[in-house]
Amino acid sequence: MRMRLVIRLLVALFGIHATAAQAHKLSDSYLTLRATETNLIGEWHLALRDLNDAVGLDLNDDGAITWDELRAQQQAITAYALTRLRIGDGSHRKEISPTGFLVDYHSDGAYAVLRFRVAGMENATALQVGYQALFDIDPSHRGLVRLENAGATRLAVFGPETSSQRFVLGNRSTRAPFLTFLREGVWHIWGGYDHILFLIALLLPGVLRRVTEGWEPVDAGSAALTNVLKIVTAFTVAHSITLSLVALGVFHLPVRLVESAIAASVILAAFNNLVPFFAERGWMVAFGFGLVHGFGFANALQDLGLRHGQLAATLLGFNLGVELGQLVIVALFLPIALALRHLVFYQRFVLRFGSGAILSVAAAWFAERLFDFKWLPF
Repeated sequence: MRMRLVIRLLVALFGIHATAAQAHKLSDSYLTLRATETNLIGEWHLALRDLNDAVGLDLNDDGAITWDELRAQQQAITAYALTRLRIGDGSHRKEISPTGFLVDYHSDGAYAVLRFRVAGMENATALQVGYQALFDIDPSHRGLVRLENAGATRLAVFGPETSSQRFVLGNRSTRAPFLTFLREGVWHIWGGYDHILFLIALLLPGVLRRVTEGWEPVDAGSAALTNVLKIVTAFTVAHSITLSLVALGVFHLPVRLVESAIAASVILAAFNNLVPFFAERGWMVAFGFGLVHGFGFANALQDLGLRHGQLAATLLGFNLGVELGQLVIVALFLPIALALRHLVFYQRFVLRFGSGAILSVAAAWFAERLFDFKWLPF
């Protein structure tokens, strides 16, 4: 009966959120560069929500950005973007000239599209790209770059620590930068506070077992390790399923639904520690969460227009990075929890207070995403 009530509540929440909320996907932009022997042209997609923070687009502060407001700020957008993008041949910076301005839509909303041409790149053998957009506003921002050259497509990710990268032109290799996206997978976990809190909420009772009177410590560390392995394995299997479905183009979830599921999963995991309705089946929550968590970044890569083979290889690297990042968190948390599990302090304070705090933060996240406002600084 309790489980049925929870399911009905989730359905109701998802339905409202899917229609009313703005997506809170991580900040990304999409830069496509097409290099030939005679010229270099580019197309840069920047989210309106990011540009609103950078240059101010909602001129009348009514919460909506119109085409007239966007057109009025076209010069400011172009100036902001082109002063934060450096392109050269490896020895000299080249002039970037805008050639077009329009609007496009990605999985998470509207984007301004800036088209440009780079002068003086005839017969260039190398391409040096410097990317500095939005990092001062949001350090978690990433620029996803696709370089088309010599009949091949190469990928790169620009961040605060990888803001300048060099490409050799004329190289026909189509190999995706596996290590780049492996690193991005680790960063995605460590920079994703909602996932970290979700994982901690699942791990908190991992060294305990439920009894009639409440919680008691497991007798052996091996039992706790088994519980944790179930959780990690469930998430890994679920994330691999997501990887396959997205890579093959079989399935797709809207960003709004993904973000709703992420916030609700954190709430569920923490609430389950206070009023158990999944009992010791935390692996089921991890499995459900794993199915939706990978879609956010997968949607971003799909927006780059990659072929299935490239998408699968890239997602594989990202997926392994996610698992590595998760295992580091487990390795840091589990020894401490095992050492403290026999203390009443852990059973009553750490478990209950920790779960309550996670529940409160997750509820605030859900409200932010539901009503489209920003309250928490993370």
